[in-house]
Amino acid sequence: MRTMSRKTERADLFGVKCPLNWAKAKVRLEELERGDILEVLINDPKGRRDIPRAAEAEGYSIVQIDEVAGGWCIAIEK
Repeated sequence: MRTMSRKTERADLFGVKCPLNWAKAKVRLEELERGDILEVLINDPKGRRDIPRAAEAEGYSIVQIDEVAGGWCIAIEK
């Protein structure tokens, strides 16, 4: 029996404006395996609103959203 190992990667997108930050995050998500997590670090308020919506529309799950120094960390599960 093979156990599923969950990988977490981080994409630092501070300074990248919406919608380019979602485009970059989506490329990274496509490289991951199902069940892996991508932590997207952003400081664009539009991205804070739009990335979770876009991710869910594409079939990804939002695991959590945290405030971090100067922005947010959005954890997205593939």
